Amino acid sequence: MYNKKLRKTKDLKAASKLQIYKSIIRPAVTYGCETGAMTVTEKIRLLVFERRVLRKIYGPTLGNDGTWRIKTNENLEILIKKKIL
Repeated sequence: MYNKKLRKTKDLKAASKLQIYKSIIRPAVTYGCETGAMTVTEKIRLLVFERRVLRKIYGPTLGNDGTWRIKTNENLEILIKKKIL
């Protein structure tokens, strides 16, 4: 399974972590979905999992008031479009 230490390490850049996610983790997670019809619930769970991994890869965002917060779905979509996920 995907090593949590790898996700949180500062030694790898976000681009490297994203490449690992796209080439190893996503195919492993979606492998089971290929054998049958995917329900709406399964699709939602996969999207939630993907967002959770992407938030760990890209880290928190510094807000306008100086506080740290997690990235919103809109922030993730912008980053995904830049990297063509």
